[in-house]
Amino acid sequence: MFDWFKKKPQPAAVPASPSAEPQTAETRSEPTAPTISSPEPLPTGSAPIEPALIEPVATGWWGKLRQSRFATGLRGLFSSNPKLDDALLDEIETILLGADVGVTATDTLVEDLRRRMRAREFEDAHALQRHLRAQLLAMLRPVAQPLVIDATRAPFVILTVGVNGVGKTTTIGKLAHRLQKDGLKLALAAGDTFRAAAVEQLKVWGERNGVTVVAQGQNADAAAVIFDALQAAKSRGLDLLIADTAGRLHTQQGLMAELSKVARVLAKLDETAPHEVLMVIDGTTGQNAVNQVRQFLAAAKVSGLVVTKLDGSAKGGVVFALAREFGLPIRFVGLGETMEDLRVFDPDAFVDALLPELGSAERGTS
Repeated sequence: MFDWFKKKPQPAAVPASPSAEPQTAETRSEPTAPTISSPEPLPTGSAPIEPALIEPVATGWWGKLRQSRFATGLRGLFSSNPKLDDALLDEIETILLGADVGVTATDTLVEDLRRRMRAREFEDAHALQRHLRAQLLAMLRPVAQPLVIDATRAPFVILTVGVNGVGKTTTIGKLAHRLQKDGLKLALAAGDTFRAAAVEQLKVWGERNGVTVVAQGQNADAAAVIFDALQAAKSRGLDLLIADTAGRLHTQQGLMAELSKVARVLAKLDETAPHEVLMVIDGTTGQNAVNQVRQFLAAAKVSGLVVTKLDGSAKGGVVFALAREFGLPIRFVGLGETMEDLRVFDPDAFVDALLPELGSAERGTS
């Protein structure tokens, strides 16, 4: 099983800004035509549509999970074989709450442990640890549902949403890299017309991946940009379109209404689009992420989550809070800046980094 953790080579560094690139116009009868940036010709030939569900993970990626404050807190608590008493449960409760697991999920976990401890089901603290680990896995396994691209709906449309600063555009670039490796022909739509540098940032990722980016200028109508991108994807016979959107604050109702408009406009070309609404969550924001998801669910019918920035500085427990509160599929997690640092969410690997199974071999700390 540990082959999943073999280290992958880091990709070569890429310049921070794109070079000048040729642009062509592809229009409906709109006053402003979008630019379609194609740094390289799209690959030809048929390609498998369903991405691989599991791929090897670098040892360093797993090591980043182990460095989180949540992981070090739990491992440190059980490392000295503490006394099995109420004080131990209080320590567990403190760690869970401090890691942003949330009051509801924490109460569920701790009260189950308390009931079993009083019923003398645990011989020692290690037996309690094994049960806690099983509880954590049971909470996450139902939401570990990888993204599957439906070939019958080509071009399959992924609409990415999320508040400012969560790493949404970066996640799009990494996701494009991942799906392109699976043989998909895809394009990107620069629907974040609200932020000045967003279009250029997406073009950088398009150049890195060698994929088409459909864009207009700043303050263009986002729904029109994404509509044009879907038209272009259809005409070129692409498998997939990934659309960026503005980093909307969930408290700004006007921007949330614009997001609803995007979905309505896409439905004019494909009544089933968007096929996936992928919300990007910053793993360091804790319980605020729960509020964000609640608001976006109402406006955009979120169908999957990506939790980013789960490195040594993140508490990480928000994954459990999201699972307990919404039960939405967690498609991917991100733990770094390289192309390979967007990973299919694996609950066993995640929990094993927080609280390894007793007696299991170390998977490495690099």
